[in-house]
Amino acid sequence: MRESSVQCVSAGGLHRMAYTEWGDPQNDRVLICVHGLTRCGRDFDFLAQALSDSYRVVCPDVVGRGRSDWLKIKALYNLPQYVADMVTLLARVNARTVHWLGTSMGGLIGMGLAAQENTPIARLVLNDVGPVVTQVSLQRIAEYVGRAPRFDSYAEAEAMVRLLAATFGKLSDEQWRHMTEHVVQRAADGKFEFRYDPGIAEGVAATLAQSGGKDVESWPLYDAIRCPTLLLRGAQSDLLRAETAAAMGGRGPRAHCVEIPEVGHAPALLDAAQVAPIREFLLA
Repeated sequence: MRESSVQCVSAGGLHRMAYTEWGDPQNDRVLICVHGLTRCGRDFDFLAQALSDSYRVVCPDVVGRGRSDWLKIKALYNLPQYVADMVTLLARVNARTVHWLGTSMGGLIGMGLAAQENTPIARLVLNDVGPVVTQVSLQRIAEYVGRAPRFDSYAEAEAMVRLLAATFGKLSDEQWRHMTEHVVQRAADGKFEFRYDPGIAEGVAATLAQSGGKDVESWPLYDAIRCPTLLLRGAQSDLLRAETAAAMGGRGPRAHCVEIPEVGHAPALLDAAQVAPIREFLLA
């Protein structure tokens, strides 16, 4: 694993986006893996190791998360800014075409880029996300994002991660430690806190306010996608309904759907059974 960063720009000035990279740095076959709303690129460590024999795997920390800078203008935590940052990242890693795997928010960013004319995305994997984001999931997210709790011990921080991410499914103690250690940090006073900008909550609040109590839909974006697409769905997901997944199989890129049992939002991709359909699809 290698750690690096790239300088990006927004209306508020320059910011640094960190990323980790796995596999042969000279490999022309590049896989971009992008995480969910409050997570980071290290979520993909297991998957990246599993696919690094075939890919150069690049896992960014979306701005405002992980090792990346925080934006000065919080209203810029939005899809257009994230897509622009990813285009800059692709230029840095010198990738003209890529395969893309996105979990939740990372999938929405992938949809935004894949829908563009002359998109660099040749294959797309959407992990428990689609063109309909349910109102109930938005309200659930709004209850915790941006609260910026602080903890007296690492154990307390891990307990909170386990609570907030309980829908990821049954994970081992080792996997829960991995899901925790890269999204919390020790503050100057010795306490522990989450490693993301609480300002990202502004975007969630704005989306809720604009939704008028309804689900948020972006079917035109999805329908514009033309590359082969794989959809993973947690069987108990509250963000991606079964009927939405079924509709995605009949329009736009006609995504092939694989349902992951005993998981909600979103599959953690930390075991071979969940990685297997991704590998099969990407290397087909």
